[in-house]
Amino acid sequence: MRRICFFTATRAEYGILRPLMEAVRQDPDLGLQILVSGTHLCPDFGLTYLEIEAHGFEISERVDMDLGSDSAEALCRSAGLCLSGCGAALARLRPDIVVILGDRYEALAAALAAALCGLPLAHIHGGEASFGSADESFRHAITKLSHLHFTCAEAYRRRVVQLGEDPDRVFNVGALGVESIRRLKLLSRQELEADLGLDLAGRFALVTFHPPSLEPGRAEERFAELLEALDSVPDLGLVLTKANADPGGLAINRMIDEYAAANPGRAAAFASLGQLRYLSAMSRACVVVGNSSSGIVEAPSFRVPVVNVGDRQKGRLRAENVIDCGPSAAEIAAALDLALSEGFRRGLSGMSSPFEQQGTSARIRDALKAADLGSILKKGFHDLA
Repeated sequence: MRRICFFTATRAEYGILRPLMEAVRQDPDLGLQILVSGTHLCPDFGLTYLEIEAHGFEISERVDMDLGSDSAEALCRSAGLCLSGCGAALARLRPDIVVILGDRYEALAAALAAALCGLPLAHIHGGEASFGSADESFRHAITKLSHLHFTCAEAYRRRVVQLGEDPDRVFNVGALGVESIRRLKLLSRQELEADLGLDLAGRFALVTFHPPSLEPGRAEERFAELLEALDSVPDLGLVLTKANADPGGLAINRMIDEYAAANPGRAAAFASLGQLRYLSAMSRACVVVGNSSSGIVEAPSFRVPVVNVGDRQKGRLRAENVIDCGPSAAEIAAALDLALSEGFRRGLSGMSSPFEQQGTSARIRDALKAADLGSILKKGFHDLA
Protein backbone atom coordinates (compact mmCIF):
# COMPACT_ATOMS: atom_id res chain seq x y z
CA MET A 1 0.00 0.00 0.00
CA ARG A 2 1.36 3.41 -1.00
CA ARG A 3 1.31 5.84 1.93
CA ILE A 4 0.48 9.43 0.94
CA CYS A 5 1.06 12.15 3.54
CA PHE A 6 -0.77 15.47 3.23
CA PHE A 7 0.63 18.56 4.95
CA THR A 8 -1.82 21.30 5.95
CA ALA A 9 -1.25 24.42 8.04
CA THR A 10 -4.18 26.74 7.20
CA ARG A 11 -7.98 26.66 6.94
CA ALA A 12 -7.99 27.59 3.24
CA GLU A 13 -5.38 25.00 2.32
CA TYR A 14 -7.30 22.19 4.03
CA GLY A 15 -10.57 23.21 2.38
CA ILE A 16 -8.91 22.92 -1.02
CA LEU A 17 -7.19 19.62 -0.23
CA ARG A 18 -10.21 17.93 1.28
CA PRO A 19 -11.69 16.30 -1.89
CA LEU A 20 -8.29 14.88 -2.79
CA MET A 21 -7.83 13.55 0.75
CA GLU A 22 -11.25 11.91 0.46
CA ALA A 23 -10.26 10.33 -2.86
CA VAL A 24 -7.08 8.91 -1.34
CA ARG A 25 -8.91 7.66 1.76
CA GLN A 26 -11.44 5.78 -0.34
CA ASP A 27 -8.82 4.04 -2.52
CA PRO A 28 -8.00 0.55 -1.11
CA ASP A 29 -4.51 0.70 -2.60
CA LEU A 30 -3.58 3.93 -0.84
CA GLY A 31 -2.98 4.87 2.77
CA LEU A 32 -3.85 8.38 3.94
CA GLN A 33 -1.64 10.27 6.41
CA ILE A 34 -2.33 13.83 7.58
CA LEU A 35 0.33 16.11 9.07
CA VAL A 36 -1.26 19.17 10.69
CA SER A 37 0.52 22.36 11.75
CA GLY A 38 0.28 26.15 11.65
CA THR A 39 -2.90 28.03 12.43
CA HIS A 40 -4.91 24.80 12.65
CA LEU A 41 -3.50 24.39 16.17
CA CYS A 42 -3.78 28.03 17.28
CA PRO A 43 -6.79 29.33 19.31
CA ASP A 44 -6.43 32.81 17.76
CA PHE A 45 -7.23 31.30 14.36
CA GLY A 46 -10.14 29.10 15.42
CA LEU A 47 -8.46 25.73 16.22
CA THR A 48 -9.43 24.53 12.77
CA TYR A 49 -7.91 21.07 13.27
CA LEU A 50 -11.29 20.35 14.87
CA GLU A 51 -12.90 20.80 11.45
CA ILE A 52 -10.55 18.18 10.00
CA GLU A 53 -11.56 15.72 12.72
CA ALA A 54 -15.24 16.60 12.32
CA HIS A 55 -15.00 15.46 8.70
CA GLY A 56 -13.93 12.02 9.91
CA PHE A 57 -10.22 12.29 9.17
CA GLU A 58 -7.64 10.94 11.60
CA ILE A 59 -4.75 13.34 12.15
CA SER A 60 -1.51 11.36 11.99
CA GLU A 61 0.86 13.96 13.48
CA ARG A 62 0.67 17.52 14.83
CA VAL A 63 3.47 20.06 14.73
CA ASP A 64 2.97 23.13 16.93
CA MET A 65 4.67 26.23 15.50
CA ASP A 66 4.05 28.48 18.54
CA LEU A 67 2.21 31.24 16.65
CA GLY A 68 1.80 33.56 19.63
CA SER A 69 3.35 36.49 17.76
CA ASP A 70 3.42 37.57 14.11
CA SER A 71 6.61 39.62 14.06
CA ALA A 72 9.14 38.69 11.40
CA GLU A 73 11.50 37.35 14.05
CA ALA A 74 8.76 35.23 15.63
CA LEU A 75 7.70 33.80 12.26
CA CYS A 76 11.31 32.84 11.51
CA ARG A 77 11.30 30.91 14.77
CA SER A 78 7.92 29.35 13.91
CA ALA A 79 9.21 28.28 10.50
CA GLY A 80 12.16 26.62 12.21
CA LEU A 81 9.84 24.77 14.57
CA CYS A 82 7.79 23.64 11.57
CA LEU A 83 10.90 22.36 9.79
CA SER A 84 12.22 20.41 12.77
CA GLY A 85 8.78 19.16 13.81
CA CYS A 86 7.88 18.00 10.30
CA GLY A 87 11.25 16.26 9.98
CA ALA A 88 10.58 14.28 13.16
CA ALA A 89 6.98 13.52 12.13
CA LEU A 90 7.97 12.32 8.67
CA ALA A 91 10.65 10.10 10.16
CA ARG A 92 7.95 8.42 12.25
CA LEU A 93 5.30 8.25 9.51
CA ARG A 94 7.67 7.11 6.73
CA PRO A 95 5.29 8.03 3.87
CA ASP A 96 6.01 7.07 0.27
CA ILE A 97 5.23 10.59 -0.95
CA VAL A 98 4.32 13.94 0.63
CA VAL A 99 1.68 16.28 -0.83
CA ILE A 100 1.91 20.05 -0.29
CA LEU A 101 -0.36 22.78 -1.63
CA GLY A 102 0.36 26.41 -2.30
CA ASP A 103 2.94 28.96 -1.44
CA ARG A 104 3.14 29.80 2.24
CA TYR A 105 6.24 29.72 4.45
CA GLU A 106 4.82 26.79 6.46
CA ALA A 107 4.52 24.79 3.22
CA LEU A 108 8.10 25.70 2.32
CA ALA A 109 9.33 24.47 5.72
CA ALA A 110 7.45 21.19 5.27
CA ALA A 111 8.81 20.80 1.74
CA LEU A 112 12.36 21.29 2.98
CA ALA A 113 11.74 18.70 5.69
CA ALA A 114 10.56 16.20 3.07
CA ALA A 115 13.66 16.90 0.97
CA LEU A 116 16.00 16.43 3.93
CA CYS A 117 14.21 13.17 4.75
CA GLY A 118 14.74 11.96 1.18
CA LEU A 119 11.04 11.77 0.37
CA PRO A 120 9.33 12.43 -2.97
CA LEU A 121 7.20 15.54 -2.96
CA ALA A 122 4.07 16.46 -4.95
CA HIS A 123 3.16 20.15 -5.24
CA ILE A 124 -0.30 21.55 -6.05
CA HIS A 125 -0.83 25.11 -7.39
CA GLY A 126 2.70 25.70 -8.59
CA GLY A 127 3.61 27.97 -11.49
CA GLU A 128 1.38 30.82 -10.35
CA ALA A 129 2.45 34.40 -9.73
CA SER A 130 1.70 36.85 -6.92
CA PHE A 131 4.22 39.64 -7.30
CA GLY A 132 2.93 41.61 -4.32
CA SER A 133 3.62 38.88 -1.78
CA ALA A 134 6.62 37.06 -0.32
CA ASP A 135 4.70 33.89 -1.17
CA GLU A 136 5.85 34.39 -4.79
CA SER A 137 9.35 33.23 -3.88
CA PHE A 138 8.16 30.49 -1.53
CA ARG A 139 5.97 28.97 -4.26
CA HIS A 140 8.79 28.64 -6.80
CA ALA A 141 11.17 27.30 -4.14
CA ILE A 142 8.63 24.56 -3.36
CA THR A 143 8.43 23.79 -7.08
CA LYS A 144 12.19 23.18 -7.22
CA LEU A 145 11.98 20.90 -4.17
CA SER A 146 9.14 18.88 -5.73
CA HIS A 147 9.03 15.90 -8.08
CA LEU A 148 5.39 15.87 -9.25
CA HIS A 149 3.47 19.03 -10.09
CA PHE A 150 -0.27 19.70 -10.41
CA THR A 151 -1.15 23.13 -11.80
CA CYS A 152 -4.59 24.70 -12.27
CA ALA A 153 -4.04 26.27 -15.71
CA GLU A 154 -1.97 25.64 -18.82
CA ALA A 155 -0.06 28.91 -18.45
CA TYR A 156 1.03 27.77 -14.99
CA ARG A 157 2.04 24.33 -16.29
CA ARG A 158 4.29 26.01 -18.85
CA ARG A 159 5.87 28.16 -16.14
CA VAL A 160 6.74 25.10 -14.03
CA VAL A 161 8.41 23.57 -17.09
CA GLN A 162 10.21 26.89 -17.60
CA LEU A 163 11.62 26.44 -14.09
CA GLY A 164 13.37 23.31 -15.38
CA GLU A 165 10.89 20.62 -14.35
CA ASP A 166 10.34 17.51 -16.48
CA PRO A 167 7.20 18.09 -18.62
CA ASP A 168 6.17 14.46 -18.09
CA ARG A 169 5.81 15.17 -14.39
CA VAL A 170 3.82 18.40 -14.70
CA PHE A 171 0.04 18.02 -14.98
CA ASN A 172 -2.55 20.72 -15.71
CA VAL A 173 -5.57 19.40 -13.77
CA GLY A 174 -7.59 22.50 -12.87
CA ALA A 175 -8.26 23.84 -9.39
CA LEU A 176 -9.35 21.58 -6.53
CA GLY A 177 -11.24 24.48 -4.95
CA VAL A 178 -13.35 24.89 -8.08
CA GLU A 179 -14.11 21.17 -8.09
CA SER A 180 -15.35 21.49 -4.50
CA ILE A 181 -17.83 24.14 -5.58
CA ARG A 182 -19.39 21.69 -8.01
CA ARG A 183 -19.40 18.80 -5.53
CA LEU A 184 -20.51 20.45 -2.29
CA LYS A 185 -24.16 20.99 -1.43
CA LEU A 186 -23.97 24.64 -0.49
CA LEU A 187 -26.09 26.07 2.31
CA SER A 188 -29.34 27.84 1.49
CA ARG A 189 -29.66 31.46 2.57
CA GLN A 190 -31.81 30.41 5.53
CA GLU A 191 -29.30 27.72 6.57
CA LEU A 192 -26.39 30.15 6.25
CA GLU A 193 -28.22 32.81 8.27
CA ALA A 194 -28.94 30.30 11.04
CA ASP A 195 -25.35 29.04 11.02
CA LEU A 196 -23.77 32.50 11.11
CA GLY A 197 -26.43 34.20 13.25
CA LEU A 198 -26.85 36.94 10.65
CA ASP A 199 -29.63 38.43 8.59
CA LEU A 200 -28.49 38.07 4.98
CA ALA A 201 -31.72 39.14 3.30
CA GLY A 202 -30.11 42.34 2.02
CA ARG A 203 -26.98 42.66 -0.07
CA PHE A 204 -23.69 41.86 1.66
CA ALA A 205 -19.96 41.64 0.94
CA LEU A 206 -17.59 38.81 1.83
CA VAL A 207 -14.37 40.50 2.99
CA THR A 208 -10.94 38.89 3.46
CA PHE A 209 -7.79 41.00 3.69
CA HIS A 210 -4.31 39.63 4.37
CA PRO A 211 -1.25 41.72 5.25
CA PRO A 212 0.67 43.01 2.20
CA SER A 213 3.84 41.12 3.11
CA LEU A 214 6.12 43.12 0.79
CA GLU A 215 4.98 46.38 2.41
CA PRO A 216 6.26 45.84 5.97
CA GLY A 217 4.62 47.90 8.69
CA ARG A 218 1.68 49.02 6.53
CA ALA A 219 -0.91 46.33 7.28
CA GLU A 220 -2.99 48.49 9.64
CA GLU A 221 -2.82 51.52 7.34
CA ARG A 222 -3.91 49.49 4.31
CA PHE A 223 -6.76 47.80 6.15
CA ALA A 224 -7.97 51.12 7.56
CA GLU A 225 -8.29 52.37 3.96
CA LEU A 226 -10.41 49.33 3.11
CA LEU A 227 -12.71 49.90 6.10
CA GLU A 228 -13.09 53.57 5.13
CA ALA A 229 -14.15 52.49 1.63
CA LEU A 230 -16.66 49.99 3.03
CA ASP A 231 -18.13 52.78 5.16
CA SER A 232 -19.00 54.59 1.93
CA VAL A 233 -21.64 51.91 1.28
CA PRO A 234 -23.48 51.90 4.64
CA ASP A 235 -26.31 49.63 3.47
CA LEU A 236 -23.86 46.86 2.53
CA GLY A 237 -23.71 44.05 5.10
CA LEU A 238 -20.24 42.68 5.85
CA VAL A 239 -19.05 39.14 6.56
CA LEU A 240 -15.42 39.63 7.63
CA THR A 241 -13.02 36.66 7.77
CA LYS A 242 -9.76 37.16 9.62
CA ALA A 243 -6.25 37.38 8.22
CA ASN A 244 -3.62 34.68 8.14
CA ALA A 245 -0.45 34.35 10.23
CA ASP A 246 1.74 36.86 8.40
CA PRO A 247 3.44 39.92 9.93
CA GLY A 248 0.61 42.35 10.68
CA GLY A 249 -2.12 39.71 10.63
CA LEU A 250 -2.90 39.91 14.35
CA ALA A 251 -3.24 43.70 14.11
CA ILE A 252 -5.71 43.33 11.23
CA ASN A 253 -7.67 40.78 13.24
CA ARG A 254 -7.92 43.17 16.20
CA MET A 255 -9.20 45.87 13.83
CA ILE A 256 -11.79 43.43 12.46
CA ASP A 257 -13.05 42.64 15.96
CA GLU A 258 -13.25 46.35 16.84
CA TYR A 259 -15.06 47.18 13.61
CA ALA A 260 -17.59 44.39 14.05
CA ALA A 261 -18.23 45.46 17.65
CA ALA A 262 -18.79 49.06 16.51
CA ASN A 263 -21.15 48.00 13.70
CA PRO A 264 -23.51 45.41 15.21
CA GLY A 265 -26.16 44.15 12.85
CA ARG A 266 -24.13 45.22 9.83
CA ALA A 267 -20.74 43.52 10.27
CA ALA A 268 -19.73 40.17 11.75
CA ALA A 269 -16.22 38.75 12.22
CA PHE A 270 -15.14 35.13 11.93
CA ALA A 271 -11.76 33.56 12.66
CA SER A 272 -12.66 30.82 10.20
CA LEU A 273 -15.86 30.05 8.30
CA GLY A 274 -14.70 26.65 7.07
CA GLN A 275 -14.98 25.71 3.42
CA LEU A 276 -18.71 25.00 3.29
CA ARG A 277 -19.78 28.22 5.00
CA TYR A 278 -17.17 30.28 3.15
CA LEU A 279 -18.20 29.06 -0.30
CA SER A 280 -21.89 29.32 0.63
CA ALA A 281 -21.33 32.93 1.69
CA MET A 282 -19.38 33.63 -1.50
CA SER A 283 -22.18 32.21 -3.63
CA ARG A 284 -24.72 34.58 -2.03
CA ALA A 285 -22.57 37.70 -1.65
CA CYS A 286 -23.08 40.59 -4.05
CA VAL A 287 -19.34 41.29 -4.01
CA VAL A 288 -16.11 39.73 -2.68
CA VAL A 289 -13.64 42.31 -1.37
CA GLY A 290 -10.00 42.07 -0.28
CA ASN A 291 -6.81 40.45 -1.52
CA SER A 292 -7.35 36.71 -1.04
CA SER A 293 -6.56 34.24 -3.82
CA SER A 294 -10.07 32.84 -3.34
CA GLY A 295 -11.39 35.93 -5.10
CA ILE A 296 -9.23 35.07 -8.09
CA VAL A 297 -9.64 31.26 -8.19
CA GLU A 298 -13.01 30.32 -6.66
CA ALA A 299 -15.18 33.43 -7.14
CA PRO A 300 -15.32 33.16 -10.98
CA SER A 301 -17.34 29.93 -10.61
CA PHE A 302 -20.12 31.95 -8.95
CA ARG A 303 -19.87 34.87 -11.40
CA VAL A 304 -19.72 37.16 -8.37
CA PRO A 305 -17.91 40.52 -8.74
CA VAL A 306 -14.56 40.77 -6.97
CA VAL A 307 -12.78 43.93 -5.83
CA ASN A 308 -9.13 42.88 -5.61
CA VAL A 309 -7.19 45.40 -3.53
CA GLY A 310 -3.50 46.17 -4.01
CA ASP A 311 -0.71 44.07 -5.48
CA ARG A 312 -0.88 40.88 -3.40
CA GLN A 313 -2.43 38.89 -6.27
CA LYS A 314 -0.68 40.76 -9.09
CA GLY A 315 0.45 38.34 -11.80
CA ARG A 316 -2.31 35.72 -11.46
CA LEU A 317 -4.64 34.91 -14.34
CA ARG A 318 -7.86 36.93 -14.16
CA ALA A 319 -11.47 36.21 -15.10
CA GLU A 320 -13.81 39.01 -16.14
CA ASN A 321 -15.36 39.28 -12.67
CA VAL A 322 -12.19 40.70 -11.06
CA ILE A 323 -11.80 44.47 -10.68
CA ASP A 324 -8.27 45.41 -9.63
CA CYS A 325 -7.77 48.63 -7.70
CA GLY A 326 -5.16 50.49 -5.70
CA PRO A 327 -5.07 50.43 -1.89
CA SER A 328 -6.46 53.89 -1.15
CA ALA A 329 -10.00 54.36 0.18
CA ALA A 330 -10.97 56.38 -2.88
CA GLU A 331 -9.73 53.72 -5.31
CA ILE A 332 -11.46 50.92 -3.40
CA ALA A 333 -14.71 52.90 -3.19
CA ALA A 334 -14.67 53.51 -6.95
CA ALA A 335 -14.10 49.80 -7.61
CA LEU A 336 -16.93 48.92 -5.22
CA ASP A 337 -19.24 51.29 -7.05
CA LEU A 338 -18.49 49.51 -10.32
CA ALA A 339 -18.75 46.02 -8.82
CA LEU A 340 -22.16 46.78 -7.28
CA SER A 341 -23.58 48.22 -10.50
CA GLU A 342 -26.26 46.19 -12.21
CA GLY A 343 -24.54 46.56 -15.57
CA PHE A 344 -21.29 44.99 -14.36
CA ARG A 345 -23.01 42.00 -12.77
CA ARG A 346 -25.20 41.51 -15.83
CA GLY A 347 -22.08 41.41 -17.99
CA LEU A 348 -20.83 38.35 -16.06
CA SER A 349 -23.79 36.13 -16.93
CA GLY A 350 -21.98 34.20 -19.65
CA MET A 351 -18.49 33.98 -18.15
CA SER A 352 -16.76 30.73 -17.19
CA SER A 353 -13.90 29.96 -14.82
CA PRO A 354 -10.45 29.52 -16.39
CA PHE A 355 -9.57 27.13 -13.56
CA GLU A 356 -12.34 24.55 -13.94
CA GLN A 357 -11.68 21.04 -15.28
CA GLN A 358 -13.41 17.71 -14.80
CA GLY A 359 -12.20 15.13 -12.27
CA THR A 360 -9.39 17.18 -10.72
CA SER A 361 -9.03 15.17 -7.50
CA ALA A 362 -9.33 11.80 -9.28
CA ARG A 363 -6.64 12.79 -11.79
CA ILE A 364 -4.23 13.86 -9.04
CA ARG A 365 -4.93 10.67 -7.05
CA ASP A 366 -4.32 8.50 -10.11
CA ALA A 367 -1.05 10.26 -10.87
CA LEU A 368 0.12 9.86 -7.27
CA LYS A 369 -0.82 6.20 -7.47
CA ALA A 370 0.90 5.52 -10.79
CA ALA A 371 4.12 7.51 -10.31
CA ASP A 372 7.35 5.54 -10.32
CA LEU A 373 8.75 6.62 -6.97
CA GLY A 374 11.84 4.44 -7.23
CA SER A 375 13.73 6.83 -9.49
CA ILE A 376 11.83 10.09 -8.99
CA LEU A 377 14.23 11.62 -6.47
CA LYS A 378 17.04 12.00 -9.04
CA LYS A 379 15.88 15.08 -10.88
CA GLY A 380 17.44 16.57 -13.95
CA PHE A 381 16.92 20.07 -15.31
CA HIS A 382 14.72 20.39 -18.37
CA ASP A 383 16.19 23.04 -20.66
CA LEU A 384 13.83 24.85 -22.98
CA ALA A 385 14.51 24.49 -26.68
